[in-house]
Amino acid sequence: MHLSLLFTAGVAVAAPSFNRRRQASHNESITNIQVGPRPFYLIDDMDASPLKDELQGCSEKRITHAPTFSISHRGGPLQIPEHSRQGMLAGARMGAGIVECDVAFTKDRQLVCRHSQCDLHTTTNILTIPELAAKCSTPFEPATDDQPAQARCCTSDITLSEFKSLCAKMDSSNDSATTPEDYQYGGPNWRTELYDQCATPVEHNEYIDLIDSLGLQFSPELKEPQVDMPFQGNYTQEMYAQQLIDDYKRKGIHPSRVWPQSFVEDDIFYWIKHEPAFGRQSIYLDERIDTEDGYAKAVASLPELAKKGVKIMAPPIFALLNATDDGELVPSEYAKAAKDAGLDLITWSLERTGPLKAAAEEKEYYVQSIADAISKDGDMYRIVDALARKVGVRGIFSDWPATVTYYANCVGLA
Repeated sequence: MHLSLLFTAGVAVAAPSFNRRRQASHNESITNIQVGPRPFYLIDDMDASPLKDELQGCSEKRITHAPTFSISHRGGPLQIPEHSRQGMLAGARMGAGIVECDVAFTKDRQLVCRHSQCDLHTTTNILTIPELAAKCSTPFEPATDDQPAQARCCTSDITLSEFKSLCAKMDSSNDSATTPEDYQYGGPNWRTELYDQCATPVEHNEYIDLIDSLGLQFSPELKEPQVDMPFQGNYTQEMYAQQLIDDYKRKGIHPSRVWPQSFVEDDIFYWIKHEPAFGRQSIYLDERIDTEDGYAKAVASLPELAKKGVKIMAPPIFALLNATDDGELVPSEYAKAAKDAGLDLITWSLERTGPLKAAAEEKEYYVQSIADAISKDGDMYRIVDALARKVGVRGIFSDWPATVTYYANCVGLA
């Protein structure tokens, strides 16, 4: 069975009242939500606790709605090529109430879903198509004894029609490759290439149509350009930010269904000023916390950001949690300061690390602040529960939304 057909079969049930959806004539609503075996695997792996008992008690509970607490990060990239149509449908099937599209622009200034403007060499098959590979900013260079294989291919190197001719694949590369074909694969062994069979890349307008037809909500992230701006001499950052919003306005999407994101502070302020209906749900992605000094400055800035109209902050998971000496997961200084400033919180990205034991041992980025308190995959739900009940986040981006969907439906989160 074709992958897209597998993910679109279903039986309609009532949508949650908060969705305010505009039904499309080609409605394919993913309302027969399927979380699969992973949540049950994670729960079974938990140490005995009241939380484990609570989650086990929901094992036969029918999952009936897609909570906005569950946000599909790039689709379902734990197993399916990111930002592909198939991945987005998988995220919807797993009950994500919000589905993300990271937005970049092409050479002809059209918006497409891609995590980075310049990642086509690792997320698509562009290097295996000679006429397109020749257009890359840095064409493929084979590995030598002195340096790894290299390439750099950007959405801005090619047109929209050329982008649409590509196959999306799992984000990976082989640094020791001597041919473009060998360069295609090299991801961690906990990912899979089982669904890596020419997945379909997605234009931003196609994403809007798809997610609208599913009755879900949108979270487009305006990716920071990796080319000089103004692009081509006259395409400014402000034009880029406005173009993203204009796509929703042109299609009649209600602002309450759109959660625009950016790491660029000026984008957030632009939306707040020029598109306040959309700007009030804009998500300030915060990576200032990556250094000790940056973390302190970020915490100190939260009251002022709130005064300037920012409503939602979104730092990575580690910035919101700390671990006590006895292994309890507790809110961080950032989490407390955001609450005091009246800011909502969203965080990223669950299931990004692979197996938690190895992630903890390596003090991997997303769990670095709590590494000493986690030791196995079963601790995933301790993290989710601490974020939900102790920190009070309003949503979690996840590479495998079923994990969050199960939890949200079990404990009654919208």
